[in-house]
Amino acid sequence: MTALAEFAAHARTGLPAPVMEDVTGRVLDMFGNGLAALELTGHDEPHEAVRRLADRWGGAGESSVLGHPLALPAPSAALVNGTLAHALDFDDTHLPSVLHPSASVVPAALAVAESARASGAALCQAIAVGNEITNRLGMASYLPELRNSLFFEKGWHATSICGTVGAAAASALLMDLDAGGIAAAMGIAASMGAGVIEANRTGGTVKRVHCGWAAHAGVVAAMMAAEGVTGPPTVFEGRFGFFQAFLDGRYDAAAITDGLGERWELLRTVYKPYPSNHFTHPGIDAALALRVQGLRAEDVAEIELGVAAAPLRTIGEPYEEKVRPRTPYHAKFSGPYTVASALVGGGGLGLHLDDFTEAAFRDEKRLALAARVRVVADEVCTEEFPLAFSAVLRVRTKDGRRLEHRVHSSRGGPEHPLSMDELEEKYRLNASRVLPPEAVTALARQVRGLAGRDDVTGLLQPALGATRPPSPAPD
Repeated sequence: MTALAEFAAHARTGLPAPVMEDVTGRVLDMFGNGLAALELTGHDEPHEAVRRLADRWGGAGESSVLGHPLALPAPSAALVNGTLAHALDFDDTHLPSVLHPSASVVPAALAVAESARASGAALCQAIAVGNEITNRLGMASYLPELRNSLFFEKGWHATSICGTVGAAAASALLMDLDAGGIAAAMGIAASMGAGVIEANRTGGTVKRVHCGWAAHAGVVAAMMAAEGVTGPPTVFEGRFGFFQAFLDGRYDAAAITDGLGERWELLRTVYKPYPSNHFTHPGIDAALALRVQGLRAEDVAEIELGVAAAPLRTIGEPYEEKVRPRTPYHAKFSGPYTVASALVGGGGLGLHLDDFTEAAFRDEKRLALAARVRVVADEVCTEEFPLAFSAVLRVRTKDGRRLEHRVHSSRGGPEHPLSMDELEEKYRLNASRVLPPEAVTALARQVRGLAGRDDVTGLLQPALGATRPPSPAPD
């Protein structure tokens, strides 16, 4: 706890240039993902629901919300923006912790920075610190003998649990708390982080709120610390602490502090090219590669998708749920549906949001092809996971040919990261779904100059007029 708090406080003295530059990419990606999520309209959409709740709660307007003309209290703005950031499952991923740090940390830090009228440099420092702490707590849960995160094995959503602590550290830094105050904020946040991942398997919309709630809770934890509430000094390693409660006391302590402040896990956090669960990405890559080689959907007799044993439980089981998902969002967690869509549809950087619309989701050609995809555990992929997401696709065609393509590290992963040009193209494709071209460009310009701003107030101004259909009234 002390080491993490001192690391956070020390960030005020300045961070390496590559770290500060990296943060602008995190902000740009979060803005694009959140804006594109505004296309999802309906009374039951989680981001619409939490915005209605936030409006009902009221309070002093101090922080901006994507696509919302009225400012909200900082915790409420963090809740709505964090829900939008994770709504499309398009947010960045750190390995081997297998979590998405920016969707919780960026909304929390942005909300507090606006309310405190902080500088752009201070906001960048806070985001870097919050993401790093989130990643390191997640790394502690990776056990080589399991070849997986113990959070994931136990059904916990590491993103929301660790993200709450990271969001609290970022918020406390922006509230100008000292190392003791930052430690208190993280200690309080450890009692607030939560999230189970059964929705990945069988559906439900609550998972899309996880990052919003983590951002909200992180801001509130820092506010409590500022008012004098404290957390236990041994909140992480204690007999009844964070690691015992969530991980049964099995964790890698060295992963938290080794090279802290010198080796930045933030820089190893990768961006998603496709708006679906990251475990589906190597299968998508393989399908796209075979498509380039001439494979057509109508030629397919059957497909075997081989993946690591741990992801199979998310994207391949229960089988009947994966070959015919319940909703477009549920389809993002289906190996069969995403492979079929890569062969039938495609757009953006290879597979995009139009592949997860209601129309695409009900396309019988896709669903018929998905029913011919079988997901199995592959030994090579299991050995490579979670340091890389890999897959092998084996296809038998109707004329008897057998095709195979193996991906050892998915596009956007550690071995094949997206370039800055690709990241900006992803942002542009996302933001342009709800913003006019001049606003897309203006917002990107604001983000590129973030570190030089004296005051982050107004950073989201180009995005406040996002156009979207009105939400239908409940039945």
